[in-house]
Amino acid sequence: MKSYKQEPILDNHPLGKLSTFETKDGSISLRSSYFREAFHSKEGARREALEKFIISSQIDRFHKFKRIKVLDVCVGLGYNTACLIEALLRNSIRLNWFGLEIDSRPLKIALQTDSFKRNWSSEVLSILQSINSKGNWKKQLSEGNLLLGDARETLLSLPKKPIFDLILLDAFSPTHCPELWSEEFIHSLANRLIPDGRIITYCSAAAIRGSFRRAGLFLNSIKPNEDKKNDWSAGTIAILPDPNKPPQLSGPNWQPLTIMEEEHLNTRAAIPYRDPSRKGSSKEILQRRKEEQQHSNMEKTKFWQLRWRRVT
Repeated sequence: MKSYKQEPILDNHPLGKLSTFETKDGSISLRSSYFREAFHSKEGARREALEKFIISSQIDRFHKFKRIKVLDVCVGLGYNTACLIEALLRNSIRLNWFGLEIDSRPLKIALQTDSFKRNWSSEVLSILQSINSKGNWKKQLSEGNLLLGDARETLLSLPKKPIFDLILLDAFSPTHCPELWSEEFIHSLANRLIPDGRIITYCSAAAIRGSFRRAGLFLNSIKPNEDKKNDWSAGTIAILPDPNKPPQLSGPNWQPLTIMEEEHLNTRAAIPYRDPSRKGSSKEILQRRKEEQQHSNMEKTKFWQLRWRRVT
């Protein structure tokens, strides 16, 4: 994989130093020195957006000319939103979009890279450029707004009533960014879903799935692609049940949780990240969870691992 020159930064940038690299599908991604993680899998940034977020959204279930409302949590380089808009344009579906992001640099860096810009139609590229330069966009009957800052705070400025058809949750991993995976934050997201609305994420951690379930959401597991046959899950789709129709039990790339995954939710791994003040630091949230796990009567996760290792 090709590496690019590291982006110069100031100490007060929330993501630290950002370095660009090329993923296996030819799309670029970034690494954050602060979170010590890449934004995407090395297998492909654009591929990950399509396989985990867009296919799972099932755009074809929305009627032509309908206006859907979408929240993109952690916009980053913009892959999830750009892929979504491309799909909506093909299906003549209108969009009301909100994006939450703490650092404006990832999208700016992406738009300075030719290989990134070649991924998108001129219409989608103009939307990304407008988000980057103005923080908002409007195209005919679709529009969007980007809110910069700590997502725990910017989320509060959005309507509190349920409005969203889709929420794309693509924060850094829970062990590095527990602030955006806490029980409180997840419940705030779930409370903004309309019936049959979905939260889609790459994360399959028991702690996060447990929080989804306690928020009243129906859990589904995203199936791994052919390159990852040995993985047991590639992510989670959490759906708010619609009382007027039965839940959809499977989709093009997802299925209900397996017995193994259900048992995972009964282990100490399922103890949630808690942030009651919604202002806790990463260190505080992780320490609180560690102490709760140490005093828990739930099954130790290593016993679950040993049990299912024997089975598989």
